[in-house]
Amino acid sequence: MSKAIELLDELRWRGLIHQCTDEAGLRKLLGEGRQTIYIGFDPTATSLHVGGLMQLMMLRRFQRAGHRPIALVGGATGMIGDPSGKSEERNLLSADDLQRNVEGVAAQMRKFLDFDGPNGAILLNNHDWMKSFSYLDFLRDVGKSFPIGQMLGKESVRSRLESEAGLSYTEFSYMLLQAYDFVHLARQHGCRIQAGGSDQWGNITAGIDLGRRMLGESLFGLTAPLLTTSDGRKMGKTESGAIWLDPERTSPYAFYQYWFRVEDADVMRCIAYLTEIDREEYDALAAQTIAESGQRAAQKRLAAWMTQLVHGDDGLASANRASEILFGGEIDRLSDRELNEIFADVPSRELQRSALDGEGLAIIEAVRSAGLAGSSSDARRAIGEGGIYINNRRVADPQQRLKPTDLASDTVMVLRKGKRNYALLRFLAG
Repeated sequence: MSKAIELLDELRWRGLIHQCTDEAGLRKLLGEGRQTIYIGFDPTATSLHVGGLMQLMMLRRFQRAGHRPIALVGGATGMIGDPSGKSEERNLLSADDLQRNVEGVAAQMRKFLDFDGPNGAILLNNHDWMKSFSYLDFLRDVGKSFPIGQMLGKESVRSRLESEAGLSYTEFSYMLLQAYDFVHLARQHGCRIQAGGSDQWGNITAGIDLGRRMLGESLFGLTAPLLTTSDGRKMGKTESGAIWLDPERTSPYAFYQYWFRVEDADVMRCIAYLTEIDREEYDALAAQTIAESGQRAAQKRLAAWMTQLVHGDDGLASANRASEILFGGEIDRLSDRELNEIFADVPSRELQRSALDGEGLAIIEAVRSAGLAGSSSDARRAIGEGGIYINNRRVADPQQRLKPTDLASDTVMVLRKGKRNYALLRFLAG
């Protein structure tokens, strides 16, 4: 079996082919040897989020099958914003903000694709070729080959025209710019395949038609499903916001926990879409999820695989340490942010930092202040029974006094009563 057939068959069993303009033709093209495929990424922030990871993994799969990926950052199209799947127009970014976003996204892409070797990935910015166009030149050279009736027939355009928000001429032009990207990449890099999320179908087919008109070439398009839950909600978001690939925005621990908490109904689809776990292991995890519902074996595998991919061995180790803390592992000099994420739902109380000065804060007073005991005698009894912990270390002496060296981070101390009853004390400067 050729790599071309293996690749498309793998995409099929993983559920990653939502639409394809000509699957038989694409299969034949891939069988002819190394091909070039591109996916565009809108630089709407300095980091990609989980939705962008779906597309990076698609490029990665093609590269591992021997093809060359182009990761295209939309420095030009990002100035307009894609109307596809949007109910209203985006706020336009400033040139400086856009450049920062382009640089941040480009740096992240280098972690997932191999930029060396005969099929080394290419990282491009469409602003590099769009900036040389005058408005008149673009209309004359590109616009004349783009039928307006075809554009109006696209679902992404029609739905916005029929909406209350309408569609500005700026957004209306987005499809034409993205279509020309495909033509430019076909001409300059021999790129004949564009992939993307299912919401990009209209833009992709517009580029294929423009390529036929301007170049006389047959181009191919492929879309993957959007990453959604079983009830149709977009994945990659929590109450506190998007799940980012940047560890400064979403820590390795929070990233790990997001995948660990995925529902049984969704976990196998996430494994198929986002990981490189093979079919044999996938089937075993699927069977285990059915037979041992609630044991979360598939979630543990997904969380570990994803965290290691995005944050490396150190990030996975950090996430595992943080997870162990919830089950009694000793807390050793974490950051305030890490502790706040681990104990996001734990009650806390603020005290003056000066309480730790001099002789320090009496452990019995600390336990009472944290709300783990109703009185001094209750606190003393709990300590005597071995049920009080500071930073998950058992307190043996009811006369112990707490000093700055007992802090788990710059300002936070973690107290625990019994196995799972946690509380935080935050020591702030007066």
